[in-house]
Amino acid sequence: MSMLKLAFQNFKSSFKSYLSLIISLSFTIMILCNFMNLVDSGILNQLGESNARNVEIIIQVLSFVIGCFMLFFVWYSTNVFLTKRKREIGVYVFMGLSNQRIGKLYAIETIFIGLTSLILGIGFGALTSQLFMMILMRISEITVEIHFQFSLQAGLTTTLIFGLIYLLFVIKGYVNIVRSSVLDMVSANRQNEYVKQKKVILVLKAIAGVVILALGYYLAIMEAGMEVMGNVFIAVVLVVAGTYLLFGGLIPVIFQGLATHKRFLYKHERNLWINNVIFRIRKNYRTYAMVCVLMVCSVTALAFGFAMKNRYDGIVHFENTYTYQVLSDDSGYRQEFATLIEKNNDIDVSSDIEILAIDSTYTDNPYSQPYALLAYSQIKKVAEETGMDFDLQEPSDDEFISLNHLYLMSLTNDMIVDINTINGQEYRSIAAIDTPYLGYMQENMDYMIVNDHVYDELQVYGQKMHLYNYKIADASNFEASVEDIQSSEHCLGLVKIDPEREEIAWIKILYSVSIFMFMVFVFAGGCILFMKLYNDAFEEKERYAILLKLGISRKSLKKSIADELLFAYVAPLLVMSISSYFSVRALGNLMQTSLFSVYLVSVLVIIIFFIFCYLLSLLIYRKNAGI
Repeated sequence: MSMLKLAFQNFKSSFKSYLSLIISLSFTIMILCNFMNLVDSGILNQLGESNARNVEIIIQVLSFVIGCFMLFFVWYSTNVFLTKRKREIGVYVFMGLSNQRIGKLYAIETIFIGLTSLILGIGFGALTSQLFMMILMRISEITVEIHFQFSLQAGLTTTLIFGLIYLLFVIKGYVNIVRSSVLDMVSANRQNEYVKQKKVILVLKAIAGVVILALGYYLAIMEAGMEVMGNVFIAVVLVVAGTYLLFGGLIPVIFQGLATHKRFLYKHERNLWINNVIFRIRKNYRTYAMVCVLMVCSVTALAFGFAMKNRYDGIVHFENTYTYQVLSDDSGYRQEFATLIEKNNDIDVSSDIEILAIDSTYTDNPYSQPYALLAYSQIKKVAEETGMDFDLQEPSDDEFISLNHLYLMSLTNDMIVDINTINGQEYRSIAAIDTPYLGYMQENMDYMIVNDHVYDELQVYGQKMHLYNYKIADASNFEASVEDIQSSEHCLGLVKIDPEREEIAWIKILYSVSIFMFMVFVFAGGCILFMKLYNDAFEEKERYAILLKLGISRKSLKKSIADELLFAYVAPLLVMSISSYFSVRALGNLMQTSLFSVYLVSVLVIIIFFIFCYLLSLLIYRKNAGI
């Protein structure tokens, strides 16, 4: 029989055991293919040049992330597959086959798995491409014309990325087999991934894991001004390292401690599964840690998407506070502009305010943007006229309140105490707010709110401007009054807001993409854990057969299996829930929004998915164990 036929026969006979791997790889390929097709289809061009460019950058970055994940996932899955197959392949040595031919057999069989995954992934990617775009645009609330179009280039690019990654590890597996001895191959399935360590070392690892995790959590939520981005990066590294140490140190210590308490161990047949968990944690702790980190990434990705969506909604609301903002050189023209607008539109809200632009020669930095001053009483009057919240305490003579605009993404999670100097006098910031009292005009510069006394004193150092603000009932009819406003000799400048403009629509795409990334990471994490337990089930078949012969009841064994698998899913879930809480809280502080509800929903979704995986694992485990 030729090597190709033998490999194909092995592939057919073991197809069920490869199914979880094939489905996982196919799903990842399908998502990557859909992202590539989204860029190559030309649909994004309907969003405008700026938005299309930003969305393409986002898709390319996410495609790179998926590619990196695919690299890691293929590496892990092929290692598990190689370990599982080594013992079986080792038998061929006794049949007279050389290591090179055995390696060739492994490579061909592995390529069959890869080709099957690729064909299914590309096929389903082509079939679901239009649905993918429809869902993406629907979630993003963007209206574009969608037509079925699958880009051949997208399929070829996906094939190339996956092919290179997969081929790399096929070659690695081939080399591994060629260099392996017969004993290595026969005993490979029994080798632990974790070298047995003394209890003292485990205790030290446990302490280090707890300390490192706690430090990572602290840095994640610590308010540290401009240093927050650096702290978040360090926190990510510490949480990942702490998670690995936790599963490699603390959890084994806890279970080994439980195993020494005989009264606890011998109740409810706990000895049937606790000792097996101790053995399994030595093999599987990296898997548990990997799944935990993937789940934290999934929750964080989803929270980031919602944070950006909330910020987008805030910016849109901010900019649409007023429909028209008229700049004039004097006061007293509010009614004149209102009359011009009311020829074609009804006014819902109006306000006016005086702005004092300080000459930069009187500031501490003559090359910086000039300071714009607002009187406290006038801001209070604007708030009353527009119905906005106002709970500001009047600043003293050497203080001011910063009136800022909304940033797309803040790089700090707290407001920096600022000191501005005007004509040698220092003024200290006591608060910073982003209430849109000045609407779109707040986007141009940051404003200093000072008390009326200081405002009057500083008038000699700057130039006064008057801003008239109007919001009309039907914002879509804004063009009707533009010519009338500009016809006034007192209009020095006009800002008009189109409610339909989509200059930052790409943020909504980012929001919908984050939902897909959440799904990819959750599915991948669940599949990795399921695949590992699926392979463990084959190893445990002989063990449970022996236990049955020793007189252990099937009911006790079923309960033992259920408890053992429950730990395998609950342990990563518990650590993930704690770690993701701090990551989401840190992101909420960074973006200045509450994301707790997103955290709860995402954790609940993961729990539901893991319950499904647990029940499926339980069914397969019991079936393979013959109970």
